[in-house]
Amino acid sequence: MNAPTSNSAQTQSRKADHIRICLEEDVQFRETTNGLERYRFTHCCLPEIDRNDINLSTTFFGKDLGAPLLISSMTGGTEQAGIINQRLAELAQHYKLAMGVGSQRVAVEKPQVTETFAIRKYATDVLLFANVGAVQLNYKYGLDECLRIIDMLEADALILHINPLQECIQPRGDVNFQGLLDKINNLCSKLSVPVIAKEVGNGISGAMAEKLIAAGVQAIDVAGAGGTSWAKVEGERAETAMQRRLGKTFADWGIPTAECITSVRAIAPHIPLIASGGLRNGLDVTKAIALGADMAGLAMPFLQAAVESEAALHDLAEVLIAEITTVLFCTGNVSLHQLKHSGSLQHLQ
Repeated sequence: MNAPTSNSAQTQSRKADHIRICLEEDVQFRETTNGLERYRFTHCCLPEIDRNDINLSTTFFGKDLGAPLLISSMTGGTEQAGIINQRLAELAQHYKLAMGVGSQRVAVEKPQVTETFAIRKYATDVLLFANVGAVQLNYKYGLDECLRIIDMLEADALILHINPLQECIQPRGDVNFQGLLDKINNLCSKLSVPVIAKEVGNGISGAMAEKLIAAGVQAIDVAGAGGTSWAKVEGERAETAMQRRLGKTFADWGIPTAECITSVRAIAPHIPLIASGGLRNGLDVTKAIALGADMAGLAMPFLQAAVESEAALHDLAEVLIAEITTVLFCTGNVSLHQLKHSGSLQHLQ
């Protein structure tokens, strides 16, 4: 059942606000970091390998990736968002990277913006993730809506993003999170594609990951604290003094990304695990991989480059790949698998 037109207009306006605010305002975490600065690789002065032999390829959900990189879910639903998604999809195809899109709720409410999400024609054989808020399962969304969301992207998996703090601060946020685990369980049992549980920048703990996995979720994207603060973003959109105050109070709320990775991996050694939340370069990516993640997601760096130009996006991808390769070379590892088992990442006391 579609939401009223007024809701779709609000959703579309919110999408445009989010892009503008993320690009123009100071909405990064300030006190809370991603936690990766507490780790350091042991430098290997004589790696005994040829840098040209280093292989960054990996697999996720059975699909081959050229590098362990996910262009994290960001946007869709507006003309600008459609251009951004096309550029990102073309980049994903060129470098064989995974990609997610922003929440597709706006396209369910307003089908005429579906084209801003229809990126399979640009990313013909890469790993694509559809996306909708888990809380929408309490607001008349069910199997049919999720199937539409998956179909419009021809997606390989569905992200259910979980964002209680953002909804608390957002004007007219959806805050009924009651009974969602049962509904997630029911959805997972009926879908033919895997479901990924993803936070939006406040983190997933090991204990919560355990509950989500028990409910049928087949991968976790921790999306920890340390990058873009959605409390700050919604504080910038505030319509009342209370919303502005909440945005400031909770600006640094969340579990650092590094802590999320180690916590989830401890309780679920084999679950496909995505690290995101404040990752800004290839060194962050390789630290996350060495801590136990299978793939690392970045959003803000890709958004900034996509708005600038296609050339800026390619430059970003090249430097990320070069940074990841340099870490492997300077730790004496020729593959990501070897890096994970090398013991070269040390926790600083």
